[in-house]
Amino acid sequence: MSGLRILITGFGPFPGAPFNPTPALVDRLVKLRRPALDDVTRAGHVFNVSYRAVDRDLPALLAQHRPDALLMFGLAASTRHVRIETRARNAITTLWPDAEQVTLRHGQIAPGEAARGFGPHGARLARAAQLTGIDARLSRDAGRYLCNYLCWRGMEATQAPGGPRLTAFVHVPLISRDGTAWPGSRITAEHLVDAGEAMLLELVRLTRAARRAAA
Repeated sequence: MSGLRILITGFGPFPGAPFNPTPALVDRLVKLRRPALDDVTRAGHVFNVSYRAVDRDLPALLAQHRPDALLMFGLAASTRHVRIETRARNAITTLWPDAEQVTLRHGQIAPGEAARGFGPHGARLARAAQLTGIDARLSRDAGRYLCNYLCWRGMEATQAPGGPRLTAFVHVPLISRDGTAWPGSRITAEHLVDAGEAMLLELVRLTRAARRAAA
């Protein structure tokens, strides 16, 4: 069985959040050197916080890298813990513009179902993160902004021929630019890297198991 391919993504700054910690986290995870990752090809990407960027870049990335799994990170500035999302809502805000100052006029991503679930592997990722000592919890609400939109598009990709077998989205809290914890939080940049590594390794294990089961 050939090695795995994992696409790891984050987001850039957006209105109300001039600093987003996810690009640095993605960079650290792509560069990690661990024996369990020796046969894992990792690609990283940071999306501009715009609907146009997601719709343009995600299909191109999937076609270029053909990842077996997709691990996505975003910023949840209003929380002080790590959130592993379990579903995406078929909803888009019509109030807040994206980073290109685009405000959508419709409140739905696509016709049809009200929500989509990631699957049971979210609980395994949450447990892996918790074992590093970080405050990590499952979440049923990815919001109605770009993070939720990417969740939906990522889950769509798993249904396409040759798409990723597993996909996951993790919201991280604000941290200071120097990597220290944000006021009211105990989570530092290094805590995020430790938790991100644990979730990445667990996703690799789960993806390998899924490939074996399908072989």
